[in-house]
Amino acid sequence: MARKALLWLAVGVPLVAALIVGVGWFAFVPGIKEPPYRQAAAWGGKGIGPGQFNEPTGVAVAGEEVFVADARNARIQVFDLEGKFKRQFGNKGKAPGELGRPMNLTIAKGVLYIADYWNDRVEVFSVDGTHQRTIGRPGSGSGEFNAPGGVAVAPNGDLYVADFYNQRVQHLNSEGVFVKQWGTTEKVGIWGGEFNYPTDLALSADGTLYVADGYNDRVQVFGPDGRYLRRWGGPFGMNIHGPFNGWFTTVTAIAVERGGSIFVSDFYNGRVQKFSSDGSFLTAFGSSPTAGTGLTHPMGIAVSDDGAMFVTDVKPHRVTKWTKP
Repeated sequence: MARKALLWLAVGVPLVAALIVGVGWFAFVPGIKEPPYRQAAAWGGKGIGPGQFNEPTGVAVAGEEVFVADARNARIQVFDLEGKFKRQFGNKGKAPGELGRPMNLTIAKGVLYIADYWNDRVEVFSVDGTHQRTIGRPGSGSGEFNAPGGVAVAPNGDLYVADFYNQRVQHLNSEGVFVKQWGTTEKVGIWGGEFNYPTDLALSADGTLYVADGYNDRVQVFGPDGRYLRRWGGPFGMNIHGPFNGWFTTVTAIAVERGGSIFVSDFYNGRVQKFSSDGSFLTAFGSSPTAGTGLTHPMGIAVSDDGAMFVTDVKPHRVTKWTKP
């Protein structure tokens, strides 16, 4: 009997453990359901000239134009869909209409909204570069910001802002007046509706709000009525990072395409992941970069009307374009 017990300990226990790990792997690491996107173009390089960047962050697409937040050059550059430089605007400074460190971008009804991380506000421009207004000011009160990372705009003009250091998402009306918030100001949390440095957000056509919960390595979802719905990213969406399908290691941006699929920028894993609206993993692309291709530190993401993906890559100081195979 003792010998059988020892045999069980030596053989049976490891087998059971392996079975548990295997079941857990299939439960928490989904398979690829769609082929990855392929890289179609890339442009940029470090510098201050037209078409060069110093840490590009946000990106947005309007019609036939791509808008890029050139963060450390404190400007917005505009390109056609193949990367040909067209124009630029923005000056470094703190006065209204000037930029500190522009982050993620959103375009709604011909208007460009810029989350200005260093100036603690949202700057609003027409797409031709004309400054329209400034929303918010530094602070932790209602309608104030501490390093906003991203902004989303509803059809009625309401704004949703990822308020990075304040650990919250704020909802403002079209005039910039505070409506409500999710998360507790300046308090990090890992449960549903709590945040750990939110970086970006996006709205679907039905008003569902998707939030890139940066250092919690997950996406959180809120209904059109503001109710918390679900989260995903690693086991249970509970701040467990990793390189596997459906897992993240710092989420920096999020975008919704017309069909409802969700794209998430997975910064330290060097890739963009695609999900269905319910959080089911579909595919990933960009990792394992080689010279001139792939992604190293993807930051901003945007989807054009034809489904092409545009991704800013911080350290190579460039923008890449990706298309369906």
